[in-house]
Amino acid sequence: MSAFDNLNQHFQQIANFNHLAAICGWDASAMMPSGGNDARSNAMAELSVHIHKLSTAPQLEEWFDQAQQSNLDDNQAAQVREMRRVWQLSTALPAKLVEAKSLAGSKCEHAWRTQRGANDWQGFAKNWQPVVELSIEEAQIRADILGSTPYDAMLDLYEPGVNQAQLTTLFDDVKSWLPNLIDAAIDKQKSQTIIAPTGTFSTQSQKALGLDIMKLLQFDFEHGRLDESVHPFCGGVPQDVRLTTRYNEQEFTQSLMGIVHETGHARYEQGLPKSITGLPAGEARSMGIHESQSLFFEMQLGRSQEFIEHLSRLSKTHFAEHDAKIFEPLNLSNIYTQVKKDFIRVDADELTYPAHVILRFEIERDLINGDISYKDVPEIWNAKMQSYLGLSTEGNFTNGCMQDMHWSDGSFGYFPSYTLGAMYAAQFKSVMSQTVDVEGAVRSGDLSPIFSWLEHNIWSKGSLLTTNELVKQATGEELNPEHFKQHLMSRYL
Repeated sequence: MSAFDNLNQHFQQIANFNHLAAICGWDASAMMPSGGNDARSNAMAELSVHIHKLSTAPQLEEWFDQAQQSNLDDNQAAQVREMRRVWQLSTALPAKLVEAKSLAGSKCEHAWRTQRGANDWQGFAKNWQPVVELSIEEAQIRADILGSTPYDAMLDLYEPGVNQAQLTTLFDDVKSWLPNLIDAAIDKQKSQTIIAPTGTFSTQSQKALGLDIMKLLQFDFEHGRLDESVHPFCGGVPQDVRLTTRYNEQEFTQSLMGIVHETGHARYEQGLPKSITGLPAGEARSMGIHESQSLFFEMQLGRSQEFIEHLSRLSKTHFAEHDAKIFEPLNLSNIYTQVKKDFIRVDADELTYPAHVILRFEIERDLINGDISYKDVPEIWNAKMQSYLGLSTEGNFTNGCMQDMHWSDGSFGYFPSYTLGAMYAAQFKSVMSQTVDVEGAVRSGDLSPIFSWLEHNIWSKGSLLTTNELVKQATGEELNPEHFKQHLMSRYL
């Protein structure tokens, strides 16, 4: 076999083990009894070490050199580029560090599930300290190889080609206009009347409604399913996508829009190029592009007037025993576009959400670069929350620095992807609208023209293009945050 064929075969083997790891990870969050955590953590650590060994196999370097010298077409060259990237990321770390970080992350994340509810910062901090220390060790190793700052090295895991200087400039610009826009929107909405959902909205009815919405969004149920977890997420693999949400029987709107959000992630996964499924070039381009799809579904589609008409109709069917006025389109629209300064990122409205992301970016940047200690995080969090949203989290760790799962397992560098995704989503919608009647397609209930555009321009490309190439090919320009600003001003002012 050629070096290219050898690489493909080897990385397909890695993909098979990653498949198992993904399903085990989903199970640990959605189905596994709490008593199974220690054994599962050990098994996952062992599996991560095995994947690491495959990803750093000594013969790979020779195969890469041989492949580079062969006559590859553009797609094959892109496949080799992405396989080499995985190899370079993997060979950077010693196996003992990979295992230690996996064990520390599993322990911390599992304990976080109960410690958060108990407002137990001291207990969490004890578990979190080794996660932070191991992450800093990892970041420094990667930074030495890349010749970058430690935080840039962690960003590179999620957003190849993006650095902290670019993000700082980008987010400083957002901070210059966002607070005034938030205040103006809140002031404008003072005259709105909202009929709040009251009574009991059974989990069973909420799930049935969510499944109907997923059908509207053309989710492929032969290759995926919907379950529950403490923290909503989309996991699994393209052939078997696992979505989760959480239900509150006193309130249905958050869970419903959460399902719309996770379905966006899932449709991207299901739309990735089938011919190279599982291989690095067949995976999502970056977490920012992944978030662009979930936020396109949630913000650009899900909160549009046309989509809310469908939510209204289906909600009246599934919650027939409730006051129908709750589900009137105008009322649902007011609920879903209400701007409110609040503590929780995952429940934040579209307008205040970037403030939550910028706060986390600034903290994790300084934490990984060694400018602050993990012990300082609650105090800094409180100061930034008061500065950006006028809220105090002093002593409130549950709704403050312990609210997210990401840091508990060492996923530093991930948070900027959320706001990058919102910016990409606005840009995609703006350009798509030049050739697709987006509003008409949503109103009709057949969203195929929208999904065809996304499949052609985003999903089917996988990682064959760099992020900048992907965005420029789809929209005619690289990331332009002006689309995001204009979208927010148009919707809220």
